[in-house]
Amino acid sequence: MTLPLIAILRGVTPAEAPALAQTLITAGITTIEVPLNSPDPLDSIAAMARVAGDRATVGAGTVLTPAQVDQVADAGGRIIVSPNANADVIAQTKTRGLQSWPGIFTPTEAFAALDAGADGLKLFPGTMAGPSGLAALRAVLPPGTQVYAVGGAGADNFRDWIAASADGFGIGSALYKPALSPTEVHARATKIVTAYKAAVA
Repeated sequence: MTLPLIAILRGVTPAEAPALAQTLITAGITTIEVPLNSPDPLDSIAAMARVAGDRATVGAGTVLTPAQVDQVADAGGRIIVSPNANADVIAQTKTRGLQSWPGIFTPTEAFAALDAGADGLKLFPGTMAGPSGLAALRAVLPPGTQVYAVGGAGADNFRDWIAASADGFGIGSALYKPALSPTEVHARATKIVTAYKAAVA
């Protein structure tokens, strides 16, 4: 079963990328995002994609331009996540056959992203919207729209977010920070997966 959890590895380096990909997959997190403001992010994406194969979906976050979409696709990435809703980025993502998850905060941004072809929406920053903000937004979204909460969502409040209709989550510093070992990341990932499963049980 693929869990609706995205590991956000901001600051990851190519040297540690393969081991971290394997660690996350083993723990049950099979969608991995390398923000493009990390060191040599395309090399990390390529390394993780080789390790993951068909076992996980690897891609990039903080994608701001269509040219970056092409770079990620050429590196083997399969998912594009952005902090904003840029129609040109979404269009190029779909042209390259990748998943598109733009960041949105308002109904205007949400509908613009969906109209441009987004596969799902990243509610960001989640800490500002809160579960109540998502619940209000959900009332006007088309049925079946996938919304992941990113920022402010984690093991301690999964249940609140799910009650407010969150479909999934992006997890950053609670899962990974630079200099953490694969063993430490595995422990954090296991805690997050356990908490998620308990919240949906």
